Amino acid sequence: MHATKELIEFVKTRRKQLGLTQKDLAERDGVGLRFVRDLEQGKESLQLDKVNQVLVLFGHKMGPIEIQDRSELM
Repeated sequence: MHATKELIEFVKTRRKQLGLTQKDLAERDGVGLRFVRDLEQGKESLQLDKVNQVLVLFGHKMGPIEIQDRSELM
């Protein structure tokens, strides 16, 4: 899914921009290292509240985004 790839790339890029390892990110956000790894590897079943814990560090949060391109529905 396109949105999943965007989320993965966003988290990886921002983490690296801040000079954080996966372990650093996990510790700063209060989530497990395994969760950060799963998130960056695109695991399909992640807890939304934990995803938001990670995104808050970057000044973002998950939310409904209207799909403009109908091909993304497939």
